[in-house]
Amino acid sequence: MINDLPMLDSQPSGEIAMSIRNMIFAAAFGIASLTAAHADGLRPIQGKSIDLGGVSGIAYYTVERDGFHVVTTLAQGEAGTPMRVVSVLAPGQRVVLSTPQQADAIEISRKGDSVFVRNVRTASN
Repeated sequence: MINDLPMLDSQPSGEIAMSIRNMIFAAAFGIASLTAAHADGLRPIQGKSIDLGGVSGIAYYTVERDGFHVVTTLAQGEAGTPMRVVSVLAPGQRVVLSTPQQADAIEISRKGDSVFVRNVRTASN
């Protein structure tokens, strides 16, 4: 079985260099693919629209020493008084925003160094 493995000594140095370049390229491509997967999350200071039916607004976050500060500003209609909610998220934590009139809610969650905003169904409705 060991005899079936190719020996590096028997390969010309050009082929070894090509194999190493191919491995480096494959590793770089893999890392770039993982980075692209995180691109769907929210970036610091990037605003994300929030729509909870009659209540809407925007959310963003900043990276602070004690965690990610998620700032959500909501208002009912154009004439409603705006309300700001600030949540500090550690890895694995989330905050859910909902209204009693709507079955859908907005979940803002932190997974590692990424923040995600998604629509969810509330359990109470």
